[in-house]
Amino acid sequence: MIGLSLGFLGGGGSILAVPLLVYFFEVPPGGATLYSLFIVGLTSLVGFAKSVRAQQVNFAALVVFAIPSMAGVLVVRRLILPEMPLTVDLGLVSLSKDSLIMAAFATVMVLASVAMIRPARKASLDQRDSMWVSAGKAFGVGAVTGFVGAGGGFLIVPALVVMSRLPMKTAVGTSLGVIALNSFFGFFSDALSGADVDVIFVLKISALAVVGILFGLHWGRNVSDAKLKPLFGAFVLLVGSLILLSQLF
Repeated sequence: MIGLSLGFLGGGGSILAVPLLVYFFEVPPGGATLYSLFIVGLTSLVGFAKSVRAQQVNFAALVVFAIPSMAGVLVVRRLILPEMPLTVDLGLVSLSKDSLIMAAFATVMVLASVAMIRPARKASLDQRDSMWVSAGKAFGVGAVTGFVGAGGGFLIVPALVVMSRLPMKTAVGTSLGVIALNSFFGFFSDALSGADVDVIFVLKISALAVVGILFGLHWGRNVSDAKLKPLFGAFVLLVGSLILLSQLF
């Protein structure tokens, strides 16, 4: 499912990874976000390689965006998550650390679903972000990636279009490189610092996801992206809403 989504839509696979790991494989949310980083990184790398062959990658924009976004991943994975208390008081409700991670992930799912359901709007290229605004956006995407284990492609693509004035297909290909870098950076920074990783399990899931993306890329050639995205977005909206409600209530 993760790989097929990435192959058909060019995104959305990471939105499925954490819920599948938590609810189907019963991996704790903290571990699920870590495993998701590797799975998302590997599948994105496959898509990135395809985009490189099609000459749909801007390497200069990739480097400029990747550096502050990797800093966002590092700050969240190494400084914020380890220092979070086991219970977080949000005023109206108190959540455990795991519940807060899942609630944050569900919020990202809902936001991503809205982006998928709404008709695509042509991005304006008349204005270009300043260097500091661009760096702030990249840092924010990295922070999201580090906290919830999602690649953030639905945030990266429009940011690249405005920041670097890239054509949409080039922005998508470049975003896959950013996602792969962020995801692998987050995963290996945790793994090398001693995080408990079930290597065989992660490799099995990743291998299945890669098989999925290869099938998705092949089948997706003859399938309308405009028809699939709203349907997938509605599914993501339903799942994200149910997860959010289950964690808050």
